[in-house]
Amino acid sequence: MSYFVGPIITFLGTTPNIGTTAAAFASACRIAEESGRSVGYLCLNLKSAKVHRFLGVDKPGATLDSLRPELLTGSLQPDKLLRSMHRCRGVPDLHVLFGNIMRDQAEFFTIEEMEHLLTIAEQTFSIVIADVGAYWDNAATLCALRKAHKRIIVTTSALSHFQEDGQRWMKQLSAMYGIAAHDYEAIIIHQPWGKGGFHVKDICKELGVSFLGELALSEPLLSQLDRGTLDEWLLNDERGRAVMKEPSRKLIEHYGLKRQMRMTVQPWYKKLLTHRGGVSS
Repeated sequence: MSYFVGPIITFLGTTPNIGTTAAAFASACRIAEESGRSVGYLCLNLKSAKVHRFLGVDKPGATLDSLRPELLTGSLQPDKLLRSMHRCRGVPDLHVLFGNIMRDQAEFFTIEEMEHLLTIAEQTFSIVIADVGAYWDNAATLCALRKAHKRIIVTTSALSHFQEDGQRWMKQLSAMYGIAAHDYEAIIIHQPWGKGGFHVKDICKELGVSFLGELALSEPLLSQLDRGTLDEWLLNDERGRAVMKEPSRKLIEHYGLKRQMRMTVQPWYKKLLTHRGGVSS
């Protein structure tokens, strides 16, 4: 049986706790909302999964680690994956797989398990967003980067983040797996206390990557993370609706996911077509 395979976009942070998940989830939300296509958001941050908290689900019914039996045997099916995912309020086309809750089990996930999960996700959704956080020493990060059709590196204007962490992780370790710096595009995170002294073009030049977009971690955004209402804010607040809008637009256009406009046929016109035998003119 042949399957349609949707693209995988992997978000990787240079540094922990800088806003990688916020950027990845906001992108998934924007793409689902603007394209009308099915989007699968996979939290593959094996050591610090927090998206369930950001969405106000303190005790998720299903998480990545709850799929271990199917992943171990290579028997995961699209319907089982869908049943294990959270449906976001207001965005019916966005499906979220919460990450690994059992942090002590992070290193036990295998390459084969992650490849199987990503393969089934490709078959299930029009587009897959994989959020791997900033930790490299696990199968999820390596698989999601290797299988990705687009790799997005998330960093900040802090020199220790884009230079030190970027050099040590992305440039050195990534190259060992055949992924060059120019295979990434950058999202630059700006902290609430200011953008710092380095320009976006300087950061991208230092990393050797192309520029995709920016995200400001405003006080309102950070407040939504703490309250567990990130999805509601992204959809209903004027400031929230602007978050990751431009980078997501680029991704939608790149993959041809723009929503198709459908003409509404009025009842009187349907009767006219019937009378004419289906001929409009």
